[in-house]
Amino acid sequence: MRWGELIRRLLLVPPTLFGVAVIVFVLLRVVPGDPIAMMIPPGASEADITRLRALYGLDQSIVQQFATWLGQIAGGDFGRSISVHQGVLDLLLARLPATIELALLATLIAVVLGVLAAVAGILLRGRRAEWAVDGGIGVLLAIPDFLWALILLLAFGVLLPWLPISGRVDPQIDVNLHSNFYLIESLLTGRFAIAFALLHHMILPALALALPFAALVARILKASLTEAEDQDYAQIARARGYSRPDILLHEVLPNALIPTVALGGVQVTLLLGGTVLVERIFSYEGIGNMAIDAVINRDFPLIQGLVLTFAVLFIALNLAVDLIVTLLDPRLRHG
Repeated sequence: MRWGELIRRLLLVPPTLFGVAVIVFVLLRVVPGDPIAMMIPPGASEADITRLRALYGLDQSIVQQFATWLGQIAGGDFGRSISVHQGVLDLLLARLPATIELALLATLIAVVLGVLAAVAGILLRGRRAEWAVDGGIGVLLAIPDFLWALILLLAFGVLLPWLPISGRVDPQIDVNLHSNFYLIESLLTGRFAIAFALLHHMILPALALALPFAALVARILKASLTEAEDQDYAQIARARGYSRPDILLHEVLPNALIPTVALGGVQVTLLLGGTVLVERIFSYEGIGNMAIDAVINRDFPLIQGLVLTFAVLFIALNLAVDLIVTLLDPRLRHG
């Protein structure tokens, strides 16, 4: 990616976020349902309802509400949650690290499993065992992440209760960390007991997210390895007496990584979207779980903040993937 292209992509970020903000803001107010009606106690007077609507700015026109909200965002204020009665930005900062850590762990597991499966498949190329690898990849790819979550919960939380099935960490453990990136900070500061406890809770939701992603990585990488292995440079290396593992590692794999990273990077954004249901199933304390509560409670400020947060993450991931592909592909790096 050239500098000019990068600058152009960055300049498109504000209008993209503005478009997302407009769409979510209008849709929330067009869809039937009144958040105030859901929070008022029985027997509340009309004056109480009017006061609450004025408190959250819902007595204004959509244009006025949108302008007020944009002004608040410009000042670093995402509003106040209707259902939780806390600042939206504070809630996002408290929950977002948990989702990021879960997504990072799931991505790491997916990459390791996907690469191992792809390499096994290419080494078994032309044999009957290759069909077993391809069949396993197909099964993993056919089952969505939320269904894997239910399967893993039933298998390792109920039938074989080896792993915890809810929460981010055991309540009796005193985390006492400076940031909400519990896993990263505990690893960096050498508090491995806390890190182990966190991983103990994260492994099932991370696996649920990782298995379909791993299957996609394996399928793309295996196809790329097969194509690259048939190219002239690989055939020339084989004629010069290089072993097949050396050819795969030094000649074939670097070229096969380019399409894998490009398409796999798109899947990472889908993985983030998958955290919504998976976090809910495992009662994991991330923004995905919070998003469902916000929708159920018709919490306009919180939903708006969550959608913008997901939009920023998607845009940042797409930019990061483009940069990585550019670094891997010299044709793009040198124009």
